Amino acid sequence: FDGGALMHLVTRLGSEIIAAAAIPFLVLMAAAVAGNMIQHRFLWSTEPLRPALSKISPASGLKRLFSRQALVNFAKGLAKLALVGGIMAALLWPERGRLDALVDTDPAGTIGLTRALSLSTLGVVVAVLTVIAALDYLWQYRQWYERQKMSLRELKEEFKQTEGDPTIKAKIRQLRQTRARKRMMAQVPKASVVITNPTHFAVALQYERGMNAPVCLAKGADAIALRIRAVAEEARVPIVENPPLARALHATVELDQEIPPEHYKAVAEVISYVMRLSGAVRW
Repeated sequence: FDGGALMHLVTRLGSEIIAAAAIPFLVLMAAAVAGNMIQHRFLWSTEPLRPALSKISPASGLKRLFSRQALVNFAKGLAKLALVGGIMAALLWPERGRLDALVDTDPAGTIGLTRALSLSTLGVVVAVLTVIAALDYLWQYRQWYERQKMSLRELKEEFKQTEGDPTIKAKIRQLRQTRARKRMMAQVPKASVVITNPTHFAVALQYERGMNAPVCLAKGADAIALRIRAVAEEARVPIVENPPLARALHATVELDQEIPPEHYKAVAEVISYVMRLSGAVRW
């Protein structure tokens, strides 16, 4: 070949290879961008763009340069480079005879063979790098997930140290509620009347002459209401079924407190009824 023909051949060959490789290259770039966006959950942050002295500090730069993660990334880059080189050597070595014969081949044949070998090699390299990228993504995601789990455990440990163990606190709260319920049940036999719903709510009231108003000794709903009723029956405390009044008292009156004035009339009627039945023995 003369100089002009050789330059024309190289230019044509380069143009055809670039044109043929453009689509796979664009697909690879799109896949890389999409993978990065998926890995970071489509988060957009301006934090990396903010100026900071630590970004230009030589000490910080050396620390990042020789950090464990930087060394790992460097090793992975070398491994990928070696793998790509090995793949290209493995694919082109069997074709060395045909490559040697390019010296005596016409330009069209040279272009065709070079393009075919370039595209086949590029296709294999892209496929292998895609698999490596997928595996690397899975590995990075696993590391991120493990860091998140460790952060959650550290947060729980810190909470235990500052606020106390939630399990122990829940157990203590349960014990306190149990003791308070036992003390409340011990007051039921002292009640003058128990007003019920009949099974959903129960309020035990005590009234004696000289008191300003009846006092709530015990109250509860569902299972606790049934227990109050059972204790009242054992102690022979009068039980009156008045669903509206039982619901209202349960919602408004507190333990060891007098009933609100708005319930004076209704409770007075119940007390009068009980007094008539018992002959005022308890009053």
